[in-house]
Amino acid sequence: MTWQPEIDELAWRRRLAERMGGEDKVARHREAGKLTVRERIAGIADAGSFREVGGLSGSGRYDSNGRLVDLVPSNLVMGRAQVGGRPVVLVGDDFTVRGGANDGAVGDKLIHAEKMAHDLRLPMIRLVDGTGGGGSVRNIEIKGHTLIPTMKVWQHVVENMSVVPVVSLALGSVAGMGAARVAASHYSVMVRETSQVFTEGPPVVARIGQQLTKGELGGSHIHTRNGVVDDEVATEQEAFEQARRFLSYLPASVHELPPRTEPTDDPARRDEWLLAAIPRDGRAVYKIRPIVQALVDDGSFFETGRQWGCAIVTGLARLDGWPVAVIASDPYFHGGGWDSATAEKFTRFVDLAQAFHLPVVNLVDTAGFQIGLEAEQAGTMRHGVRALAAVYQATVPWCSVILRRAYGMSAAAHQHMGRFNCRYAWPSANWGAMPIEGGLEVAYKAEIEGADDPVQKRAEIEQRVRSLTSPFRSAEAFVIEDIIDPRETRTLLCEFANLAAPLRETGISRFGIRP
Repeated sequence: MTWQPEIDELAWRRRLAERMGGEDKVARHREAGKLTVRERIAGIADAGSFREVGGLSGSGRYDSNGRLVDLVPSNLVMGRAQVGGRPVVLVGDDFTVRGGANDGAVGDKLIHAEKMAHDLRLPMIRLVDGTGGGGSVRNIEIKGHTLIPTMKVWQHVVENMSVVPVVSLALGSVAGMGAARVAASHYSVMVRETSQVFTEGPPVVARIGQQLTKGELGGSHIHTRNGVVDDEVATEQEAFEQARRFLSYLPASVHELPPRTEPTDDPARRDEWLLAAIPRDGRAVYKIRPIVQALVDDGSFFETGRQWGCAIVTGLARLDGWPVAVIASDPYFHGGGWDSATAEKFTRFVDLAQAFHLPVVNLVDTAGFQIGLEAEQAGTMRHGVRALAAVYQATVPWCSVILRRAYGMSAAAHQHMGRFNCRYAWPSANWGAMPIEGGLEVAYKAEIEGADDPVQKRAEIEQRVRSLTSPFRSAEAFVIEDIIDPRETRTLLCEFANLAAPLRETGISRFGIRP
C-alpha cells in the first residue's frame, strides 16, 4: 500500500484551484481586457519560478460520504518567485472568485504573505484586483453576524514599509483595504482605462448623490495626479516591466545594500550642449529631464511620480553603475516653486532613499515655496517643513548641484547644513533669501518712495545689488565650495557615487515624528 490515492487527490485539488472562478467568469474577466491572476503571476515572474503557498485553500463541497465533490479556491494566490533573477514574494487577488472580495482564507493568507516577505527579507509585489480582504455584505448572511472592522494585516503592512521594498500594481477595480494596500507601497502603478482605485465604489457613492462611473470616480487620471499612485501605464505587461525596473535599483531588504551593475558608460563623458543648457534669461524655462539623462548612466534614469508634485522630478538612476536617488527642480512648473504636493513628493522620495540606503543627487533651481492665497490654504508651509525635516533626518550621502536659482525655504532643503555634503554650482547659479525682484520693494521701500523718480531709483538699486550676486563673489567668501563647468558634472557625480558607496550602512532607519 502506498499514499498514491492521496497524491492523486492532491493533484485533483490543484486542478480545481487552477480553474479559478470557472470558465464563464474567467471568460468575462478576459473580455474586460484583464489577465487572470495566474496569467499575471506568469507575466511578472521569471519562467517556472513561482512556488505557490496555500494553493489548496478554498471552500470545498462534499457528498454524504465526506468525499470532495467540488472546490471554489481562495481568491488570493500567493507564493515565492524569482523576478529578474532575484527572489520576491508575490500575492495576487483573483477577481474571478467573488470579485476579489474577502473569503474565509484571504485574511490569513494576506498576513502570511506579509510575514513571509518580512521574515525572509524579500521584496513584496502585490497584484491588486478587488477589495483584497476587506469583505463584502454577503459575509453577513454567510457568517450569521456582522464584524467590527479590523485590519489584522496592517501591522505587517506598516512593518514591511521599513524593511523590504513594496510594489503594488492596481490591475482592476480596487476598493477599501485593497486601495489602502496600493497606497501603502514604495512604488505603485495603475493600468490606464482598466484600473480604478477608490475608498468605496460607485454604488456606495451614489447614496451621497454622486452618479459616477468607475473611471470617473477613481481612474488613473485622478490618482497619478494626486500622489495616491505613482505611475500609469497602458497595459498590464508594462506594469510588470515597471515593477521589475523599480526593484532592480533596490536591495532585497534594508539589511542589504543596493546592488551595483557593471558600468557601461564612461564617467568622463562630456556633453557639450550642457554649456548652453541654462538660458541666460533668468525668466526663461528649460527642460530638466534631458539634463538628468545626460548626467546619469546612459538609459538608467527611471522616473517616478511624473504627474504629481511637478515642481520636482524624482527617479532612480545609476552613476558608474551605482544606484542613486535623483531629485531635480523643474522650471516648467511654476518656475520650480514648491506647492504642498511637491513638498510631499520630496519628503516621500527622500524617505525612500533613506530607507534603502540610496545616495541622493539634488539638482537645484527653485525660487522657494509658492505664494498667495491658494498656497496658504493648501498648507504649503506645513508640507514644506516636513520636507525640511526629511532632509535633516536623512543620513545617506548627499550631493547638490545648484543649476540656477536657490531662493527661499525650498532652497533651504537642498541639503543638510549640519553635516558634510558634496555641493557644486554652475556659473548660471544665483541664490539668496528671496529673489531680488521680490525683495527690493521691501528692503529699499523708503529710499524708492522718497526718490524724485521712484522707477529710476529702483532700477539703480537693482543694478547695484545685482552686481554683487555673481556666484564668483560667493565663492570668494566660501559660501559655495566650487563652481564647475557644466560639462564636468557627470564626472564629479560619478566620483561622488564611488565615494558614497562604502559609506552606505545597512539596517532599519529610525525617524522622529515629523512636524
